[in-house]
Amino acid sequence: MAARKKLNFEGAMNRLEEIVSLLEQGDAPLEQAMALFEEGAKLLSECTKQLDEAERKVTLLTAGPEGQVVEEPFPGED
Repeated sequence: MAARKKLNFEGAMNRLEEIVSLLEQGDAPLEQAMALFEEGAKLLSECTKQLDEAERKVTLLTAGPEGQVVEEPFPGED
């Protein structure tokens, strides 16, 4: 089995949507459904890691002058 190329966040989310759709149809044989579920779990874990890393970067970029986190709303939020 060839190794799957690592997907970027958007690609992983798109594949997760495909997997959910396939599983929701409910017509995949058990072995295939389990393989899809396992792939989805791995993609979800990778997406979570990428989101956590993005959050750490944003926190570093928004740290105040003494290192404290300064929370500011995104532009356009009320």
